[in-house]
Amino acid sequence: MDYKEEQQNEIDALDSIYCGEMTILTTEPYYQFEIPVKSDEFDSDQHDIGLSCCLKFEYIEKYPDEPPIVEIENVVGFEEEEENELKEYLLQQARENVGMVMIFTLVSAAQEWMNENSDREKKKKEDDEEKKREREMEAELKRFEGTKVTVESFLRWKFQFEEDMGVLKKRNEEDKGKKMTGRELFMTDKSLNESDLKFLEEGDSVKVDESLFDEIEDLDLEDEVSSDGDE
Repeated sequence: MDYKEEQQNEIDALDSIYCGEMTILTTEPYYQFEIPVKSDEFDSDQHDIGLSCCLKFEYIEKYPDEPPIVEIENVVGFEEEEENELKEYLLQQARENVGMVMIFTLVSAAQEWMNENSDREKKKKEDDEEKKREREMEAELKRFEGTKVTVESFLRWKFQFEEDMGVLKKRNEEDKGKKMTGRELFMTDKSLNESDLKFLEEGDSVKVDESLFDEIEDLDLEDEVSSDGDE
């Protein structure tokens, strides 16, 4: 087998597949090149979403009858053990594909692995957030468990609730606009009481209708007095 020719043919094919993405670092003594890989949902602006890395390959003399050298660089979103796990996975794939050109297969395997791990990490974060919400809800409910409700505590709650809802303010405004009776005016406006006293002190004569007292004679006052005495 002409290994050089086999390697050159693969490079040409990869250049067509990853046009503008693959970077050739050197050609001698053997090709060394990089291909970027990222999970489907990777966001370069938010490094906590998805995974990204650069796969660095180097041919050896008897490639593809022997696996190429594989390195993982410029990792984003990886834990150290995840990086090691991916590298071991790619080396395993390389051993399984010995005898045929395999770079495209390895890049595809890396992207599939990253997608699966990214989805698993996303699911884990969602589960953790859900558990956190559940714990917060349980803690909030426990605050009210066993709380004895008394008249005083209820009235305090009711007052605070109405104040928050603007009920008290609205009620006061309605009371201000309501027409008050003479008695209510007398009880609430001390100036009326003071004006009456001032009026009497000034000694102004008051005309009294004596016919009003004639009606008092018709009242059965004795019965009322008697009934008061029985008590």
